[in-house]
Amino acid sequence: MKIPKPYVPLMLSAVRDAVLYNEQLLTSETLRDRDDYEEHLMHLSQFFEFLKEEYKANENEYGLKLEQLMKD
Repeated sequence: MKIPKPYVPLMLSAVRDAVLYNEQLLTSETLRDRDDYEEHLMHLSQFFEFLKEEYKANENEYGLKLEQLMKD
């Protein structure tokens, strides 16, 4: 899969947002099938770490350093 360079920072940011959302979702008292959500969060977190490593290895191509992109 080839992802256009302008979309790479957006993808990284979107996956980060998904991780944060799912972490908050796990605090919900009305959540059903918690185990499924925990497993989903685990895989999402692993994917996020993979993306960060790939981004860091190629960040000169994207115009933003990883630290700049991950600022809150």
